[in-house]
Amino acid sequence: MNAPDVPAFDRREFRDALGCFATGVTVVTTRAAGGEPIGLTVNSFSSVSLQPPLVLWSLARDAQSLPAFEQAAHWAVHVLAARQEDLSARFAARGTDKFAGLAFDDGIGGQPLLRGCAARFQCRSAFRYDGGDHVIFVGEVVALDRSDSPPLVFHRGRYAVAGQKNARDLESGFADDFLVYLLGRSHFHFFRDLKAHLRDAGISDDEHFVLGALMVRDGLGASQLATSLADLLGGDVAATLAGLVARGYVVSEIAADGTTIYRLASAGRDCALHFLAAAKAHEAHVTERFGSGEIASLKHALRALLSAKPRD
Repeated sequence: MNAPDVPAFDRREFRDALGCFATGVTVVTTRAAGGEPIGLTVNSFSSVSLQPPLVLWSLARDAQSLPAFEQAAHWAVHVLAARQEDLSARFAARGTDKFAGLAFDDGIGGQPLLRGCAARFQCRSAFRYDGGDHVIFVGEVVALDRSDSPPLVFHRGRYAVAGQKNARDLESGFADDFLVYLLGRSHFHFFRDLKAHLRDAGISDDEHFVLGALMVRDGLGASQLATSLADLLGGDVAATLAGLVARGYVVSEIAADGTTIYRLASAGRDCALHFLAAAKAHEAHVTERFGSGEIASLKHALRALLSAKPRD
């Protein structure tokens, strides 16, 4: 009798390779025989069939909650929303009362239903199968609900946020896949309408950036403004400040240490607030076609890009 082939990889390599497959994050809940709520974080959730509506997930054989799920007539699968990392961590912990202080509802068969999820599936336990060091649970979905919240995603050992791609993204050429091109075009596309507001008010780009900086933190010196706006200003900050002072948008004063600092005058504050409101309205219009998860991912990526150390 031939011996079975021995894999040329170890358990760690197998897990790392599986981690390349992005999965959703779920919490599965039920009640133990004594009535206490039971739950754990699971990323093995998968659909099985549409007709009848079947789903599955797997549980390690050494899990403390295995007996509760083996005897349960019903259990619920919660697809966590992007902002529910805390729930994922809570139900992944061992040896704690995972439901302590947590608001939840009772579902079919008394199963605990968590709130605020992207989707919830209430299931009748249908079948169990041997899955090596896991037990595979198959359930018939008897009730469900969902929201528009983007789901929490797990990839390569870290949480992530899912974003949808347009069909056109799959057919892009070199230019549409070139980061510098995309950033430049996005900048001009986003600021095109805002620049019209600036031109109508007779405000230059540099003046707009200085007014915005003083709106965030009033009482800055010229050197502080030059440092904080180094990547934005096209001209000399001193000349820009002088022009704003002359027009009554900014006032200067001598600080206790003898340096000159600048503050927004009433007209400058009104002007900055006007452009801030216009910018927020424009942002809402531009991003209305995207989900909150996509916007969060974009902002995270842009912050990371801006914080990257430039090459010497």
